[in-house]
Amino acid sequence: MLSMPIMATSNDIPALSPPPTDQVSVAILLCTFRGEHFLARQLNSFAAQTHDNWKVWASDDGSDDKTLALLAAYKEKWGDSRINISQGPRRGFVANFLSLTCNPTIQADHYAYADQDDLWEPDKLARAAAWLGGVPRETSALYMSRTRLIDEDDRELGFAPLFTAKPPTFANAMVQNIGGGNTMVFNDTARKLIMAATSDDTIVSHDWWTYLLITGTGGVAFYDPYPSIRYRQHRSQLVGTNAGLAARLWRAMRVFGGRFKRWSAINVRTLAPFRERLTPENRHIFDQFCAARSGWLPMRLLALKRSGVHRQNFLDNIGLYVAAIFNRL
Repeated sequence: MLSMPIMATSNDIPALSPPPTDQVSVAILLCTFRGEHFLARQLNSFAAQTHDNWKVWASDDGSDDKTLALLAAYKEKWGDSRINISQGPRRGFVANFLSLTCNPTIQADHYAYADQDDLWEPDKLARAAAWLGGVPRETSALYMSRTRLIDEDDRELGFAPLFTAKPPTFANAMVQNIGGGNTMVFNDTARKLIMAATSDDTIVSHDWWTYLLITGTGGVAFYDPYPSIRYRQHRSQLVGTNAGLAARLWRAMRVFGGRFKRWSAINVRTLAPFRERLTPENRHIFDQFCAARSGWLPMRLLALKRSGVHRQNFLDNIGLYVAAIFNRL
């Protein structure tokens, strides 16, 4: 991938024609904040997509660097049919992503979350569109994938964990988000679901919320073991990979420090008003998980078992029961 200067000139920006009309349309939901160092490389990876019918909807959350000037340079070269720039709500990246997702003026067949500092593989949208195209339009559907890790200079560092031990389901989503938002692409039925369910209440993360809603209401999710993006690891990123021993220790600290319990409480609270939209099986999972979070220890453990919630590996599942014993679920 060609490295780009912080301020791109017209000659640095690849030329693009208007989106074709013979492919399903994709709205790329790009959130930016002080992204001048890597943003041009990410925009160029959009330009290299083999699936060519896309438009970038960029929401900037108050950058005070050259991010907005960089976006403006690309818009001048690409035109309104390829990129739109707006101001975000300035309440953090989760609110920014949800403000784009719930913006009714954005209309497409599919929607893709995009971080400002990654690199997309050229076939990312094509793979997502191929899978989504096999799902009936009336069914909410979510594509997500594994990631390849890179450093600040685009050097490969390895891969993020592979989550293929169990299929993506609501029982998994209640306690784990296996798909990074930077890999997610979802159809318009799923987008309407998110719009209907999302309020001003606090949400842990836009991608976890997406996984919960789609699987909980009977939609389908697919985890592609192929790494569709190059996920940049650097000091200033807000969310990093969950690979390795250090990440496992960090997860344990989150559990026993109470963070996981706080996140579970938020997920339960935000899902509760939407409970009747869950499938009967998933209402049972939700109710039993709620019961496992309080009360007498034996009943907590029994409810956890009855819920069927699970993570993707054995040790993490043992950790769920340890968390229930210490009332940290």
